[in-house]
Amino acid sequence: MTRLTDPTLAPALTDAQWERLLRHGERFEVQPGDHVFRSGDRSYDMILVEEGELELVRDALRWMGEEVLSTMGPRSFAGELGLLNGQSAFLSARATEPGVMRRVSRAQLRQVMNEDDELCDIILHALWARRESLRRGTAAMALKFVGEDTSNDFLALRRFAERLDLVHTAYSVGPDDDPEMLAKHELTEADLPIAFVQGEPIVHATPGLVAEQLGLSYQAQEADVVDLVVIGGGPAGLAASIYGASEGLTTVLLDAVAPGGQAAATSRIENFLGFPFGVSGGDLIGQATLQALKFGVRVYAPCEAVSLQPAGDALDVTLADGRPIRARSAIVAAGAAYRRLRLDRWEDFERGGIFYAATPLEVRQVASGPVVVVGGANSAGQAALSLAASGSAVHLVVRGGELSAGMSTYLVDRLAQDPRITVHTGANVTELDGGRSLERVRIDTVGDVDARGLFCFIGADPATGWLGSLETDESGFLRTGNDLTMQSLTRWGMLGREPLPFETSTPRIFAAGDVRRGSMKRVAAAVGEGSSAVASVHRALAFA
Repeated sequence: MTRLTDPTLAPALTDAQWERLLRHGERFEVQPGDHVFRSGDRSYDMILVEEGELELVRDALRWMGEEVLSTMGPRSFAGELGLLNGQSAFLSARATEPGVMRRVSRAQLRQVMNEDDELCDIILHALWARRESLRRGTAAMALKFVGEDTSNDFLALRRFAERLDLVHTAYSVGPDDDPEMLAKHELTEADLPIAFVQGEPIVHATPGLVAEQLGLSYQAQEADVVDLVVIGGGPAGLAASIYGASEGLTTVLLDAVAPGGQAAATSRIENFLGFPFGVSGGDLIGQATLQALKFGVRVYAPCEAVSLQPAGDALDVTLADGRPIRARSAIVAAGAAYRRLRLDRWEDFERGGIFYAATPLEVRQVASGPVVVVGGANSAGQAALSLAASGSAVHLVVRGGELSAGMSTYLVDRLAQDPRITVHTGANVTELDGGRSLERVRIDTVGDVDARGLFCFIGADPATGWLGSLETDESGFLRTGNDLTMQSLTRWGMLGREPLPFETSTPRIFAAGDVRRGSMKRVAAAVGEGSSAVASVHRALAFA
């Protein structure tokens, strides 16, 4: 047990800063052994230590006793990033001696961060640093995933936790593992994947079940009508939510999987403004999500919208579980769904060997083994380079006759220079083979090649099937603004105004990013569209 003294984790506040922070707290006294919050608490406060001492505790789990991680003395505050994203507490804090504390509710903390830039930066840096520090200790045991290494259901849990920046651990099990490992928890392989939350198992775990247990699923507040609901957490949706919240709109961000979209699955983005050495999609999305939390965006994932309809002066968003969200405006940034090759056993190998992303998480699954990448756009080229850099021999299969037709020149040049990458143009994957996981792929121009993984980047279809009332083009992309057909524009004329930029065929519903007809399908463009759509939201709300 050590006193928390690292300045990044326990910043030293000046007298003036401490006094300003104290003004937002409700004073209370504690005795030794009193808990100021407990692991699992759905609603808990940031605690200011005015007098006395708190110890931070990872509570006892099924397989290990409790552990005191550190102590905090006077002029410090207890809490971590979960205070901003709504996650239930995964540590406990209790007094070790008589003392005086102050509670700062989440609403009061949001007020501090909105009104005091100096305190906002100090608190945000400390909360983020604590989250990163907790990954390296036993606190990560409070959320543990167990599953088969080749299982896409297990991979989905890990991807969900990583994109939401959750402190967790993951253990892979296989046929060679000790059969007593699960038996001691009275579980079997048939229960996989399993999520242990505070030591309690969730069998056949899904991101949705885990999110519900952690307090990350949407819960409407009393008489809650938000100014803006953003549907889709890719670059366009994150940009829209950040700009909306920073400009005073109460904002909810929903994503059916986790923030990031296809951008989070990109191993390296080299042409995004301000990153001359490139940036991984995961890092870019992680920082954007933190920025959204800073401005008070309420982020919920996995949280799938299945309906969006006008309701008088408002809009009703219905979630997959039937829960409603009422909003004054909406931005649809739902992106697109990955396309699949029409091959036998495709669904079988989606559980073990087929991937739609090449982040470090997926790259680790193939363990430097031979792989096949399918696609002719930038995402495929970036994935091939990333996999080759990790030690894999890569077959890049491109249906078209030339790489340059759909890929940036800098990527084409680098692919040609990498001896670990073999490019097959005018080629197709025609067959998949293997046991429980993928082992071989047949390419029509060369025959069978060994492959521990197939990475599929053949495009995506717009996620608009649930938006029956909005006008789309023949491919399903949403029409907006002056791109609407004459029939829709005539209806707009009857309303007494023209549609605003990014506004769909229904007033106060906007579209941005890959889901919109005419978008550039680039990260930078999506960010621009999301932020620009918010300007139209303000104008539309002024008409209401």
